[in-house]
Amino acid sequence: MVEKVSRGTRERLLAAAERLLLTEPYDDVSVRAVCTAAGANPAAVHYHFGSKEALVGALIEDRLGPLWADDMAHAATRRPTSATELVDTVLAPFRTLAADPLGRLHLRLLARFVLGRHLTAWQGRWFRMDSWTGLLPHLSAGESRRRWMLAFDLIIMRFGSPEVEEYGISERAVATLRDFVVAGLTAPTQE
Repeated sequence: MVEKVSRGTRERLLAAAERLLLTEPYDDVSVRAVCTAAGANPAAVHYHFGSKEALVGALIEDRLGPLWADDMAHAATRRPTSATELVDTVLAPFRTLAADPLGRLHLRLLARFVLGRHLTAWQGRWFRMDSWTGLLPHLSAGESRRRWMLAFDLIIMRFGSPEVEEYGISERAVATLRDFVVAGLTAPTQE
């Protein structure tokens, strides 16, 4: 029973943070405001997550993880026939998210955390860089990791930018981004 109540409180905190972040800038949303909106004890965020950053990291992972899990697990077991196919699998959820106001919130938060290099204890497999290195077998693990990091920085920067919030992202812009990322992942190595 305690675990069920605890899980319910955790979910209420995530939902409250999400609602507040839809209307307020990240820096203006306080832990106290999240707890109040969730109808929770003022210390609930610290109990369940440890900090505001950890709460938002959990929110990002909770909302975005399922979008990648199935497609990426399938890609990992079947080994895509090309880097283009792999990049298309990566980009598909970003395109879906960019078309929805709540999705754009998640992309902005993801950009803030990844590009700001916030230390977040990601739990999901596809949020950890080590899950990606083996998908480029023509590269060493170190080179693969560096290229994926650059690829994700670029993808997240483009989809998480304020301009996408205001104007959207065109099919042509996505196609150019895709081609650029594929070129970076498949370029000859200096190793």
